[in-house]
Amino acid sequence: MHRPIDEPRFGDEGTGGSAAVPPPYRPHPAPGDTPGPWTGVPAPPTGPWADGHGAPDPGRVDPRVLGALLARHGWRRRGGAAGRYSRWTPPGNGTGTSLLVPESRAFPDCEDLLGEALTALARSATPSAREVLTGLAVPSDEIRWWRDVPPGPAGTVPWTVQEQLRSAARQMLLAGALAVRGRAGYYGARHRRPAQASLETVVVGAAPGGRGLTAFLPVEPGRAVAVRLYHALHAAREATDYQRATGGMEAFDAAVGAGVSRELTEALVALVRGTEGARVALEWAPSAGAPEGCAPRPEPVEFSPGDLPALREASARYLTDEPSVPVRLTGAVVRMRRSGPRGEGTVRLRVLGGAEVPHVRVTLDEEAYRTAGHAHLVGLPIRVVGRLESRGGFRRLTDASGVVPVQVDETERDRLMKALQENLDFFEEACGPDEG
Repeated sequence: MHRPIDEPRFGDEGTGGSAAVPPPYRPHPAPGDTPGPWTGVPAPPTGPWADGHGAPDPGRVDPRVLGALLARHGWRRRGGAAGRYSRWTPPGNGTGTSLLVPESRAFPDCEDLLGEALTALARSATPSAREVLTGLAVPSDEIRWWRDVPPGPAGTVPWTVQEQLRSAARQMLLAGALAVRGRAGYYGARHRRPAQASLETVVVGAAPGGRGLTAFLPVEPGRAVAVRLYHALHAAREATDYQRATGGMEAFDAAVGAGVSRELTEALVALVRGTEGARVALEWAPSAGAPEGCAPRPEPVEFSPGDLPALREASARYLTDEPSVPVRLTGAVVRMRRSGPRGEGTVRLRVLGGAEVPHVRVTLDEEAYRTAGHAHLVGLPIRVVGRLESRGGFRRLTDASGVVPVQVDETERDRLMKALQENLDFFEEACGPDEG
């Protein structure tokens, strides 16, 4: 069974947010379904890649890429005609339909053999067959997570343990997407919305038994996330070894430049906790090859329960050491509150520019609070200077000053005025009768 990774508010652990209750799992797409992003290993493709029968168009398939994907997913090469074609059998005991795959497109019957092989894959009950078709339809880098956990009834992993794996995988992918947008020891709410949006094209599939999970990151645009995770995971492994050997945390400070952050260390803690060990492996799309600066066939990165103290200490260190950020932001007032008709009050802004967060709260003195209220009543955002505090996940602006209304185009002003009319009662109560 497969589920979306980009659920609302996933990965908010440690940023002041509360964990949302996961939605029901979605069933595996049936042939002919139209899959959306993150719905699991997708149904056979449609469009120019497809032949109309649930398999990729053989005229667009490179037989060398097909062979590489079959080998990656456990299919075994059992000979064939040397220099012409090879025979592949399914993983495990090798029972089931075998495939004949030509060595290259120079083979006279190449397209016929590819068509038969792809149709057999589309009809195969072998779980890896759909993963091979996914890799052919959309060239993708693959990230695999595996946890060594005690088996449940019938050799399967309990449901709650499978959910722990999915949650850790979601956190790790988000950490990689955040690191693509800049290096920081702790991101909090910064960059979260574009990072989540960049993962919308990723699909996931669970391994039989529930101990493993695979994410397929399309080379465009997902390769940047895969490369960042490649460097960050190795840096986290080296920093953990250094801390365990010397007790020093200096290596974790340096690892921030490679993409290690509180978000990544928290994901690793979630992955390893409750197991006898866990590993993460990356494999590059055969059609695109290995990216520059990365090993062509990376070794899995492994973590054990003995690494948890170092990872937790690093996570706490990143949280406390990340400095506040000076900003000059523009935002629309969406909430106002103060204890009486006079004095300072708290304003919530929807950020329009100047900071990489969706909303901030800011405490304003009486005059600035009145300015913010008047700006909202006439449909204008405000500009304010202050420091974005790391405490609370970069959701609060302190030392606020220079509050002034900002002129916007008519379309944006009309939208802000509509929001005011929908919440007029609230703002009349919040502003007080003498501040209209």
